[in-house]
Amino acid sequence: MSQKNDLHKPSENEYLSCIRCGLCLSNCPTYREYLTETASPRGRVALARKGLEGDLKLTPNLYEQMYACFDCLACNEICPVGIRPADLALEMRYFQEQMNPKRWKGTLFSGLLSKPKSMERVTFPLRLYQMLGVRRLVYALGLRLLMPGQLRDMEAMLPHLPQRPLRSVLPEITESHGRSARKVGFFLGCAQSLLFADESAATVRVLARNGCTVITPRDAKCCGMPAMGYGRQDTVLDMARHNIEVFEKSGIEKIITDCATCGSTLKEYGKLLSDDPRWAERAKSFSGRVRDISEFLMEIPIIKPEGAIDARITYHDPCHLRRGQDVRQEPRELIKMINGAEFVEMNEADWCCGSAGSQLITHYGTSLKVLNRKMDNVEGSGADIIASGCPGCQMQLNVGVRRRRSKIRVVHPVLLLDEAYSKKGT
Repeated sequence: MSQKNDLHKPSENEYLSCIRCGLCLSNCPTYREYLTETASPRGRVALARKGLEGDLKLTPNLYEQMYACFDCLACNEICPVGIRPADLALEMRYFQEQMNPKRWKGTLFSGLLSKPKSMERVTFPLRLYQMLGVRRLVYALGLRLLMPGQLRDMEAMLPHLPQRPLRSVLPEITESHGRSARKVGFFLGCAQSLLFADESAATVRVLARNGCTVITPRDAKCCGMPAMGYGRQDTVLDMARHNIEVFEKSGIEKIITDCATCGSTLKEYGKLLSDDPRWAERAKSFSGRVRDISEFLMEIPIIKPEGAIDARITYHDPCHLRRGQDVRQEPRELIKMINGAEFVEMNEADWCCGSAGSQLITHYGTSLKVLNRKMDNVEGSGADIIASGCPGCQMQLNVGVRRRRSKIRVVHPVLLLDEAYSKKGT
């Protein structure tokens, strides 16, 4: 397919300044596993430059190196000259999709993920699998062991599924307990509604306990990160405009999310729409009001829970929370507020777990290698519970726990807080 003049392509300043110092190598999970230049941020920058300048053909193999990037943002953080290799990898995926659009991506991202009701219908068989007791039987009879390895691990990703998606049962308005001091919007993510409903329900309860009237717009769509990861920038912008408009109608002060990936993406809307005269200011205002639940709770006078959780708890930093949003200490401080909780910092807490959205499916071997390193550190902490504020990370950690037949519990920090509140009825 011939290149068009109107294609968006990475600018020269995104790759020309790389001084090849190699600092990014020590922080890159894929390089640490393979020790090859093409598996490194520096190598991907070089490949992108050569391809864009015409010295290399833009072959499927070259783009595969861009999709092998976990987008964990560690290279962005450490680069001394401001090159952002993780962002460049996403830009290259977008460039490829413009050159050679894939129909299945349009069907998946513009069709399925942009329609919450369609998502609920598609995932209904998974809920049925659990509700009918089939899953329990599969585990009790050891039938999982007969599955191919990758399928077995994909099954292990699933948490305990809700009978109904949270979007269909959560009230649009949840009144605060006592006097309402704040009116906030809650962005209910796709995974949180369909897979982690208990956690998002806990988020709303915790907000209400702390003087917030919570508005949860049912019309909100996917944040856009899955589409962005697969080069469908046009879909991301459509989702951004829709979500901005939905929350503008609610008259809220802040927009709260309990998904690290959603939060990181929502905070990027201002940047993504900065060149759109109609939406630039609206997007900037929207993004400026977005807060991760842990970030928001530590900004307000949060009520300390009276109940206790007697457990040793460690914490895994989601990449898009720690690096994408610079939210680092807040989740830890929330855990430390809980009576009886013994917080222990594990080694490499900020090291990627290997999820990166869909890497367990698309780059299975690499994803497991990175996960094994993470699980070694989890087990080394001696923790009973590992907390993390990202559904993708939690699903990946569930795989690690089940692969090692461990009894470690994987949860969102806000769920622990909610449990501590409920034990004393605070």
